[in-house]
Amino acid sequence: MAEYVELSIGQVALASLLILINAGVSIWLGLRMEKTLLIASVRTVVQLSLLGLILNWIFRIDRWYVVLLIATLMTVIAGMTAAGRSRRSFPGIRFIATSSVMASAWLVTAYVLVFVLQGLEKWYQPQYAIPLLGMVLGNTLNGISVGLSTLSESLLRHRDRVETLLALGATRHEAAGESMREAVRTGMIPIVNSMMIVGLVSLPGMMTGQLVSGMDPAQAVRYQIVIMFLIAGATALGTVLVVYLAMHRLFAPDHRFRYDALSEPPRGRE
Repeated sequence: MAEYVELSIGQVALASLLILINAGVSIWLGLRMEKTLLIASVRTVVQLSLLGLILNWIFRIDRWYVVLLIATLMTVIAGMTAAGRSRRSFPGIRFIATSSVMASAWLVTAYVLVFVLQGLEKWYQPQYAIPLLGMVLGNTLNGISVGLSTLSESLLRHRDRVETLLALGATRHEAAGESMREAVRTGMIPIVNSMMIVGLVSLPGMMTGQLVSGMDPAQAVRYQIVIMFLIAGATALGTVLVVYLAMHRLFAPDHRFRYDALSEPPRGRE
């Protein structure tokens, strides 16, 4: 297979000109997104450049504790991001989101590293562990944030029905059951949709990178299949976990609905 084409800084700069399309649309339609696009573009370049330097250092050091440190940092950022994207907030939401992301992403990624990729020299091999965990975290946080938002909105929307069921003797699981199912179902929809069209409409980024780098297409396909099931499993596990933890936080042990704990997120929070 042919080796990949190395990109120079000039070629990357040429590709960056494509952002002018976004800027043109913003100016044409009066969206006033020019400043946001500029900030996003600069952050993309800076963040990915720093990531390249950090990964190069990690690959050279090749120590398990460094991999775990980076994985922990990535997980905390993912958990905070998932909590910040929720439409409503409540006490403990950051801890719940971070715990759910960590439990689901780490468990499923560890399964793949230990049992699926059996040819690895070390379970913490950074060339595999960090990219796999990164992809899982990025997709799992989306499912978790959607699940949290859907659960809180559904509980508030159906507050009368929930409190009526509680008054009639239903447990918090029974009263919130429909909202919980709706939240889990909504959180899983994006990955299910991706699985439905992968290979037909979309060509995933990891597979594209492997093909460009010269990997055999059959092997690239097998890796992508593993990735899709890895993401699907982690998303389902993370969404279910965060919904159940949030439900226990929003309902008292005596099965009283703490609707007053739900609040709008602070302005400026993403």
